[in-house]
Amino acid sequence: MTVEETTDLYWDPYDAALNMDPYSLFGRFRDEAPLYYNEAYDFYLLSRADDVERALVDHERLSSARSDILELLRAGMELPPGFFIFEDPPQHTMHRGVLSRVFTPKKMAALEPDVRALCARALDPLVGRDGFDFVHDFGGPVSSGAIGMMLGIPESDQKAVRAEVEGHIKTESGEGIDTNAFDPAMYADYIDWRAEHPADDLMTALLNVEFDDEHGTTRRLRRDEVLNATMLLAGAGNETTAKLISWTGKLLADHPDQRRAIAADLSLVPDAIEEILRFEPPGFQFARWVVADAEFSGGIVPAGNAVVCSLGAANRDPRRFPDGDRFDVRRRPAGILTFSFGIHFCLGAALARLQGRVALEEVLKRFREWTVDEARAVLVPSSTTRGYDTLPVQV
Repeated sequence: MTVEETTDLYWDPYDAALNMDPYSLFGRFRDEAPLYYNEAYDFYLLSRADDVERALVDHERLSSARSDILELLRAGMELPPGFFIFEDPPQHTMHRGVLSRVFTPKKMAALEPDVRALCARALDPLVGRDGFDFVHDFGGPVSSGAIGMMLGIPESDQKAVRAEVEGHIKTESGEGIDTNAFDPAMYADYIDWRAEHPADDLMTALLNVEFDDEHGTTRRLRRDEVLNATMLLAGAGNETTAKLISWTGKLLADHPDQRRAIAADLSLVPDAIEEILRFEPPGFQFARWVVADAEFSGGIVPAGNAVVCSLGAANRDPRRFPDGDRFDVRRRPAGILTFSFGIHFCLGAALARLQGRVALEEVLKRFREWTVDEARAVLVPSSTTRGYDTLPVQV
C-alpha cells in the first residue's frame, strides 16, 4: 500500500520557526507517521533511524544523482560533473575513489598539529576578554583555515570563501536555498594558479591524479571536474565543521556539569564530540529521488518521488538511542547517521571529528566556564543544515 496524508502532523523544511526546536515534533513523526507525505512540497519524510539508514544505503532504488538537497532535486536541474555526493555509481565510485586517496584516516590524523595551531591562533587573543563569539571568533576561522590549508586556498581569501558558502545555504522563511547560486567560477583562479605553481595540497593532487574512469580509460580529471570538486570540498569543509563547533559551545553551556566533567577528564572529549554530533547533527537532512518503489515503516514510496531523510529525527530515535532526547557525553552512541551511511558516508568524517576533538580540548585549556548570551545568539535559517550564525558567550 502507498501512504496517504492521514495525520494532522505537519513538517515544512522551509519554516524557520519549526526549525528552531523541531525535536518534540520529530518524536511524534517517529511514533505516529514514520512515513509522512507533505502535499504542499511533494515529498516524503523518514524519521526513524532504521528507515533513514535503509534509504541512505539503498543507492539502487534511491538515487543521489539529482542532488541530496530537496530544492535542487525538485528543480530537476542538471548537475555538473565532479559533485560526487550528487552522483550514483559508476560515476560516484570513480570520483569518490580519486578523493579517498587523500581523505584517509592516517592523512587526517597527520593534520592534528596544524589544526591545533589554528585553534591556538584563534583562542589565544581571546584570553583575558569578557567573552567571544564561538562562531566568528573560533569555529569559523578554524574550519575555514583547516579546509583552506588542505585545498590550497590562500589564507587571505579563506574568510571570503566561508562567507560565500554561508550565503548559499541560508534561507528566508517559506523559501528554499537559491538553486542558481552554485557557481564554481570563483574557484577558477585558484585552480589556474595551482596548475602553474604546484604545491603539497589537495588542488595540486586533483590536477595531477591519474585514474581509470567509468569507461576504463586512464586519464586525469578535467578542469571542470577539479573546479566542482574543489567547490564541493570548500563548502562542506567550511559549513558543517563550523556548526559542529558552535553546537559544542551551546550544548556544553546548557550542560555545565558535563562540561566540568570533560574539563576534569579530557579522555571524555572523543565521546563528547560523538554525542554532540548525534544530538545536533550539523547536516540536518538528506534527500533522495526514488527510482523504484521502496518500502519503509508505514508504507511504500512509489518511484518518481522525493524522500527526505531526517538525520535530526533519526539520531534521537529511542529505538536505537535509548532516551534519545537526553544529552549525555558518556553515552558512547553507536550507529549515528550524522555522516550519512553506505557509499555516501562522508569522506571528511575523520577530519570533522579531529577538528571537533581538538577544538574542545583547546577551548577547555583556556576557558573552563562560559554562558551563552541567548539574546544575541542567532540560529541560522536553512533547509539543509542547522547551527548558529553567531553564538556570543561570556567567560
